[in-house]
Amino acid sequence: MADVRFIDLILGDGEAAPSTDGGTASDEESLDAYSRVITRVADRLIPSVGNLRVTRRTWNGPEGQGGGSGVVITPDGFILTSAHVVAGSNRGSASFADGTEFGIEIVGTDPLSDLAVLRATAASLTPAQLGDASRLKVGQLVVAIGNPLGFAGSVTAGVVSALGRSLPTRAGSVTRLVENVIQTDAALHPGNSGGALADSSGRVIGINTAVVGPGIGQGLGLAVPINSTTRRIVAALMTEGRFRRAYFGIAGGPRPLPPRVIRETGREHGVEVVQVVEGSPAARSGIRPEDLLLDVDGIPVEGMDDLQRLMVGEIIGRTVPLRLYREGRSLTVDLTPIELSTT
Repeated sequence: MADVRFIDLILGDGEAAPSTDGGTASDEESLDAYSRVITRVADRLIPSVGNLRVTRRTWNGPEGQGGGSGVVITPDGFILTSAHVVAGSNRGSASFADGTEFGIEIVGTDPLSDLAVLRATAASLTPAQLGDASRLKVGQLVVAIGNPLGFAGSVTAGVVSALGRSLPTRAGSVTRLVENVIQTDAALHPGNSGGALADSSGRVIGINTAVVGPGIGQGLGLAVPINSTTRRIVAALMTEGRFRRAYFGIAGGPRPLPPRVIRETGREHGVEVVQVVEGSPAARSGIRPEDLLLDVDGIPVEGMDDLQRLMVGEIIGRTVPLRLYREGRSLTVDLTPIELSTT
């Protein structure tokens, strides 16, 4: 069971990282401002990023080997990584820049956010500080630290080249889009997955998850953002080993609202229902395709990201009101979400 103090740190907003000198005055003078930022971030984070080696289960034949990177988030050994790095694995190890190596166990995985939490058999590790990706801006400097191609402690730098990307994920028969994914031009390669994407203060604002390869888009990398949603996922994985999601049974997307609704709500967008799954909670509540979803349990929704933030375990089994706009009028329906099953 994770220490409550560390859960509070994961769920918190994070404070400004403490400043460090990073060397002697002569060392500082020999570097330009850009280089000083990169070296300070590297000095702060390299001790917190581990090289993961895992053994994957197979149905027949020899066991397979895999690897990636992971970020220490508590001193007592909790490590955050990408779910696909440890998918199908039953054991492994984490090694660090100081030469130490520890066995690891999988605490919990959430393939639909591509996040996983591991725990190393260590009593005192150097934790990274988690930041807030919601404050990022396009063009902002970011630093990626990981173990590309097995080269431990590798550092690359670049900028946030785009925000608001979507990353498709899958678990069993269920697919989901991870919203607000960070796109960066910092060089990423196989093995960087699960490593840290940090801001100029050394705060981890993303977990590197995907590389767009040659012939498609050289120099494009994606990272799952650290924000209020992913903090809740990480905390649940640490304490319960899984993250429960509510299920409505609709598919949709953002749509501009009619002028009348804009005047009534003061908002410009809602979620258009494109599909209603037969037999789902949405179907039983009378929701139809082409309905415009405005509010869930009194909370405005203007896009699928807003809706997904509300699809948490707390509303499973609880009847919640949904405000809709249909055929020129507003109406409210009651819906009782069930738990999303990935089997």
